[in-house]
Amino acid sequence: MLLMLLCIQAVVQVPVVSEATPAPPQNVHVDKWLLTWTPATEERDVTYTVQYRSFDNIVWEDVPACTQTSFHSCNVTITRDESERGCVMLRVQAERHGLTSEPVKACSRFGDSCSPEVRLVARPGSLTVNLSGNHSMVWDYADHVIHKVYYGKEGESLQQKYEYGTSSVTILKLEEGQRYCTKVQYILHEQPVGLESCTRCEVIPVSRHKPKQTDLIVAVVVVISVAFLISGIGYFLVCRHQRIKHWLQPPCEIPEHFLMPFPGRQICSYTSSICEEHCDIISTIE
Repeated sequence: MLLMLLCIQAVVQVPVVSEATPAPPQNVHVDKWLLTWTPATEERDVTYTVQYRSFDNIVWEDVPACTQTSFHSCNVTITRDESERGCVMLRVQAERHGLTSEPVKACSRFGDSCSPEVRLVARPGSLTVNLSGNHSMVWDYADHVIHKVYYGKEGESLQQKYEYGTSSVTILKLEEGQRYCTKVQYILHEQPVGLESCTRCEVIPVSRHKPKQTDLIVAVVVVISVAFLISGIGYFLVCRHQRIKHWLQPPCEIPEHFLMPFPGRQICSYTSSICEEHCDIISTIE
């Protein structure tokens, strides 16, 4: 009886597993019109369909050569001829037993006529996204085409923060030591056109000259101490100079031998103004 129940339970669970929605593909990118991706899992019976959309079309269409294919790559050169200037957006979705996964948009690993060429330069507190302002789309659309730079910390959604620019864009006030990522797409008449660049990340370096909290506290204490010391010295020099002169005056005492009489010296009394005069007798005058 127990064996029969286990068999029935296994039979019931099989359709549940097979009817689960397949996981979307990963690492979907284009390199010289060759679209490649990797499966999220090693599940069987999973096929993939590639779709494209041109700038002047809002409907996604299937790429004829890449519909319900079991391969993990597709040559999408044909889509270039189906749209204006060959600028299309591409995406891939997984399929199994009539169920489809969420589509994943493709990105361009290297810049081309429809995708920006991006280089990153990280500095303390900022990240500069170097973009080429001399691309072929400018020749046709001039200032109507700009770059839209998405950015954020690694792991965050890159759809929340963005900036516009016609050439290089510098993003300021970034946390040092954190890893930030960016991706860029052309915008024509306020509409995205072509493939966006693949996500690139850089670590924001820490400034070597940034004072630490301990060093800052020590510097403040030293400055306050020096200020008090200078104030105290100035007070004594200005307000207490007489007392300082008195402290610096050496003791003065008259030696006793200064008061002893010498020959030919007048001896005067301190109490009388009369002085005793000593005379020598002259014996001979010639």
